[in-house]
Amino acid sequence: MDRARRSRVVRGLRRCGGRRATLNRGDVYDVDFPSGRRPAVIVTRDRAIPMVANVTVASVTRTVRGLPTEVTLGREHGLEHESVVNCDNLATLPKDALRTRRGLLDPQSLDRLRQALRIALELD
Repeated sequence: MDRARRSRVVRGLRRCGGRRATLNRGDVYDVDFPSGRRPAVIVTRDRAIPMVANVTVASVTRTVRGLPTEVTLGREHGLEHESVVNCDNLATLPKDALRTRRGLLDPQSLDRLRQALRIALELD
């Protein structure tokens, strides 16, 4: 989905952590995981997000293993250090576990995320 389309997604706005927010696939958020707060990328499809209470996220880590299920991210995505989205480490959490929005994936990174998810979930 192009950036203009993403910015027009306004149907079904929900409260997120006490604030009104539009969530989109590819958004990078600080997330309250059971083990603590860390960045993650929303991987739930855009059309489902307004309809569900929970979203699925892929964790972000600075540990790069060179796996085909990793997508490289950096400052342009709202992160302080070069990191990777680890599509082998998915979690489904309540929307109110999403805290601060850091940034979003560009179209090329979203394409790489889709491919990494296909590999991680053996959908090909």
